[in-house]
Amino acid sequence: MEPEIITVGLDGSPESLAAAQWAADEADRRHFVLRLLHAWILLAAEAADTPPDRDQNAGARQIVRQALEVVRERHPQLQIIEDLEGSEAEPALLRAADESRMIVLGSRALSTWENYVLGDVSLHVVGRADGPVVLVRGSVRAQPEGTDSAGTPSSPASRIVVGVSLNGPCEPLLAFAFDAAASRGLPLQVVHGRPLPVHAYAPWGVDPDAATDVVKEADGELREVISPWRDRFPDVPVELTVLPESATRAIVQTAQGAGLLAVGRRRHRPFLAPRVGPVAHAAIHHVTCPVAMVPHD
Repeated sequence: MEPEIITVGLDGSPESLAAAQWAADEADRRHFVLRLLHAWILLAAEAADTPPDRDQNAGARQIVRQALEVVRERHPQLQIIEDLEGSEAEPALLRAADESRMIVLGSRALSTWENYVLGDVSLHVVGRADGPVVLVRGSVRAQPEGTDSAGTPSSPASRIVVGVSLNGPCEPLLAFAFDAAASRGLPLQVVHGRPLPVHAYAPWGVDPDAATDVVKEADGELREVISPWRDRFPDVPVELTVLPESATRAIVQTAQGAGLLAVGRRRHRPFLAPRVGPVAHAAIHHVTCPVAMVPHD
């Protein structure tokens, strides 16, 4: 059986180096192969014996080499593929997504306007990839979970968080989240936000009885959806969190301090609608931990 691959897209930025470190930790944990991919449309075809001083691709090679050195320092035995492609970044990453268990990209804290106007590569790949895409901030700590910079035990991330909408099937999202929690030995917090109906508001504020009823109903629905996954992953502690507010606010608030946030992205969205929905978009811009975007029908 061919080993599975985790691909990280590199562009030489601090964010892409952080993504490479995260992807290497994940590949090592799962005994996968790590692919370091840099795509450059001006990549030149050169003979193998080209002298270094005439290497037109020296800059591109340096980007991959720098990531390789960072990864090797922490994972000397990890199987790594170095990959340079003469292509635009977006199509190269989408092709890699078809061949990989997941794609990992660095994520900058750009505003919504900047992302749509400038055509941020990460956002376009998130909206089109057929598999999970993990976005990693440059501020994510360099040490792997469970060790500090000296290699001694440290406090690991407390939990994995997954946002569930209950508006339709989300099996790929729950499979990803439970598997991520199981592989790390961490609990899973399942979050659902449900806005209060109009009748729950009174002139003096929110009617507590109406709010309680809404939360209780949503909690029952969430327990029913999660029940078979608890049976499949009996060793994963599960916490259900239902908040009487929008899904966007519930997930952004709950994800603080998590080791990983997983949210879903529907493959088929209405014509002219953004490729990424409001919850996923809010997570990209406001959550500081790594965010996994998992496509589902």
